[in-house]
Amino acid sequence: SGHATVGGRPTWRDPELYRRLGLVPEREAIPGYLTGEQFVVLRARLEGLDARTARSAAQRSLETVELWDVARRATGTYSKGMRQRAKLAAALVHDPQVLLLDEPFNGLDPRQRLHMIGLLRRMAAEGRTILFSSHILEEVERLAERILVIYAGRLAAAGDYRQIRRLMTDRPHTVIVRSSDDRRLAGSLIVDPAILGTELVDGHLRVRAADYGALARLLPRAARAVDVSLHEIRPTDESLESVFAYLVQPGGAR
Repeated sequence: SGHATVGGRPTWRDPELYRRLGLVPEREAIPGYLTGEQFVVLRARLEGLDARTARSAAQRSLETVELWDVARRATGTYSKGMRQRAKLAAALVHDPQVLLLDEPFNGLDPRQRLHMIGLLRRMAAEGRTILFSSHILEEVERLAERILVIYAGRLAAAGDYRQIRRLMTDRPHTVIVRSSDDRRLAGSLIVDPAILGTELVDGHLRVRAADYGALARLLPRAARAVDVSLHEIRPTDESLESVFAYLVQPGGAR
């Protein structure tokens, strides 16, 4: 249920609005007998570009995704990663302001993934809105400024995943601390009611607290009080994967 708008305009029954959108579906949508250039030119014509403009726009788009050198090969001979980039070239050919990408990293090797991340970041910096879905949470974490977690058909959370994690006051926060004297620091921390526990593990100190903000304020004060230098403070469960796991557990979505 609900509704969708683009730039404040409802999308329902507004075909002209589609000219502002570029879509990369997860499913294959490339006729294998077409060359990469023919496929992107066809998409340009369907978006309303004339024949001359379509050819130049197709070249520019294929160069953007680093496929121009194989543009005259049949797409049926492309690898999965190459076909993925061809779909992105087709989505970009009419210079849309909004990109909708479904699993854009599927089939990409590590170098292609880095190129895709860099390309999406540049396009976002140029002012485009990019909405993508992905099950590769590490890529989402590296790329997205704002996440939406949808679980069992409902929106479980939206926003910066780090802020979402810090709002989960029912989930203790655990940080790894390296200092000049972990034992002395542990003794200074454990007397504070904000600290749920401390543990010396594998040459570092593990600290648990219910309130991340209180922990962040307490650590430097406690270290200074016992003349201990802090070398590293690292959260152990502030990744997007941890946030997602907490949200999809029974009772986790808010």
